[in-house]
Parts: sequence; C-alpha cells; structure tokens
Amino acid sequence: MNLEEYFSRIHFVGSYDTADLTTLNQIHEQHVKHIPFENLSIHSGEKIVTNIEACFNKLIKKKRGGGCSENNGVLAWVLKKLGYDITLLGACVYDTRKKAYPTMKTHIIIKVVIDGNTYIADVGFGFSKQIRQPLAMISGKDQPQIPGIFRLTEENGFWCLDKISRKNHPEQSYHDPSLLEKSNVVKMYGFTLEPFSIEKFDSCLSYLQESPESLFTNKSICSLQTTDGLRTLVGWTYGEITYKYKEDMDLVIFKTLTNEEVENTLKEKFGITLENKLVPVNNAIYFTV
Repeated sequence: MNLEEYFSRIHFVGSYDTADLTTLNQIHEQHVKHIPFENLSIHSGEKIVTNIEACFNKLIKKKRGGGCSENNGVLAWVLKKLGYDITLLGACVYDTRKKAYPTMKTHIIIKVVIDGNTYIADVGFGFSKQIRQPLAMISGKDQPQIPGIFRLTEENGFWCLDKISRKNHPEQSYHDPSLLEKSNVVKMYGFTLEPFSIEKFDSCLSYLQESPESLFTNKSICSLQTTDGLRTLVGWTYGEITYKYKEDMDLVIFKTLTNEEVENTLKEKFGITLENKLVPVNNAIYFTV
C-alpha cells in the first residue's frame, strides 16, 4: 500500500504537500470519477471485507470498485497518511419505503476538520446521489454541485443529508420508470458525530451480503461518475445520465443488455474485469439511480 499507487489509480497529478481543502476537493472528485461504486463481489462468488489491505488491493491494484466501506476506507487511509484530521462516522440510509431512518448504520462517511472547519467526505454512495466534493457541515446551507444541490440539516445532534435534483428527461421510449426519482427532494442518510470504527461495520456487511431484504442481495449494481454525468448498471440495465442537458433537466438513456453485453460493458464503461463469472440480479426492490 502506497500513496503513489492510489494517485495513479485516480489520475491525480496535483501537489499533496499541504493537507488543505483544495487538495481534499481534488482527491475526492478524482476518486469518484475513476473508482466505481459497485457490489459485484456479492454476485460473483466473492466476499466484501473491511480489511484495509484487502480493500486497497481490490480497488487500486485490481482496478475494481467497491461499496462504502471499501471506497471510504481507502480514502480515509489516504487522508490520514497525508496528515488530515479525520474521523469515521456511521450513517443510517433513509428507507423510502418506510419513510424513516433505520437504526442500523449501513453506511460509512468521513468527517474531516481543516483549519477549524468541518467537512463530510463520502466517495462511497454512488449513482446520482454521489457528492463530487466534501460538504461543509453547516446546517441548512444549500451546496450546489454538478449532480444537484446538497443540503445538510441538524436537529438535536442528528444530521440529515438531502439532495435537490433536477427533472429527468428520458431520451428514448424505453426506460424503466422505477429507476428514476419521482421527487426532486431526496433524503439520503442521517448520522451523528459519534466516532464509528471500520470494525463495527462487519455486522452491517453480513446483513448487506446475506439478508434477503438487503438491496445488495437483490440487485447487482455499479456506477461511475463522469465529467458531466454518470454511468450506471443495475442488473441488465445500462444507463447514462448527462447533467443539465437542458435548463433544470438531466438527460437519461437506458438500454437492456444481454449477459455477454454486461461483461463487455463493465470492461468498456467502468474499467472492471471480474475474476469470476457475474450473475446479474435485478429483483423488484425499491432503488433509483
């Protein structure tokens, strides 16, 4: 494990001598544009683990993607090596079906303090709700980024992250309407500032990889941010989103793939070559890109 391998993987060529906000922003954005968010291990005979060396080997040396614990785990290691003041936090992903934040913390984020100011870094949420750069921890402040407007709010020590999205414009007649957000305000996750160790996430990983109610067991998913949008793969459905195609509107293209096309698409669009055979899954459980 070394920083040079990581920076080569994310195509980062800037200076990292100073642990400042500019460097953090650049690293964060390069990470999400070059390392996919994906759960393909679950559907190709592998296990997701929290061991940092295993995560580094998978994401950096094997040029794979990963989930939140893998992506944010590697980023946290990098930031600590660079001298940033970081703390891992556990987050509860909003359950749209139950319209509530669950008690289980199935997401990991990073709190970063720079010159007395606090930010939330997160390179492991994926799809159109992926922040491109860290968010300032200021309650009620709208923070515009390429995907939309992100807003953190705090009440009684509990922080919530929402995203205000633009309208979606499907380019062609075929599209799966269930994959598109119907509300322009999307609740993402909630968290407190209580430190959360990566080891505590092992029980959550067991749920994500084994429970029949888990999103990860019901859908094989992959996403990668691009300069002006993102690429997505959900089961056999490949999608491309171009942000701000028109004023206050995003262009959405969906295409149904064969099993062979899924494998080729992973290579060509996401830079992923799996060691084992992937079994795509897209069961009927709520999920939007």
